Amino acid sequence: MSLFNQILNALDNPEQEASTNQLNNILDTVQQLSGNYQTQPSSIESAMSIVGNFTRSALKEQRSQGGEAQVQQLVNSFAGNQASSQAINTLFKNSQLQAMIQQISSRTGLNAESIQRMLPVLVPLVLNMLKTGKNTRTAQTGNPVLNSFLDTDGDGDVDVADAMRMASQYLGRNKRRW
Repeated sequence: MSLFNQILNALDNPEQEASTNQLNNILDTVQQLSGNYQTQPSSIESAMSIVGNFTRSALKEQRSQGGEAQVQQLVNSFAGNQASSQAINTLFKNSQLQAMIQQISSRTGLNAESIQRMLPVLVPLVLNMLKTGKNTRTAQTGNPVLNSFLDTDGDGDVDVADAMRMASQYLGRNKRRW
């Protein structure tokens, strides 16, 4: 099941955290980034997709070392719409960070300095999407959105940007606004 389908299921489940307000806040933040950095929304979409790929790898590594509970704790701690350098420092080694910046730069044409300033916002946004599946009644229940994200088929395609576009359409927003 796609990431967006899991988010939709979470929206329909009153025991999960997802809300249309949460999705709108994520989309608004992405739109603000596009305006703040005077870049095309498609560049932010590409950056989100790349950040999603690197985040997935980092969370899989965390899961192999500390288990599901540790990964859920990381998501809960750093998910949001505000910048968090601590999220980056906790999830990524310097070599991963440099590789992510290089990949975003080569795909979008954004300079490394701008990307470094965006990452403390983009990483918590990706985590915020994953947090939509958090069970609000009991911490012992797994997070199906996070599990879907981590247990993809291994093809390297993390559909964060697709999920953002579908969320925008689902919420009746013009997809080019973000």
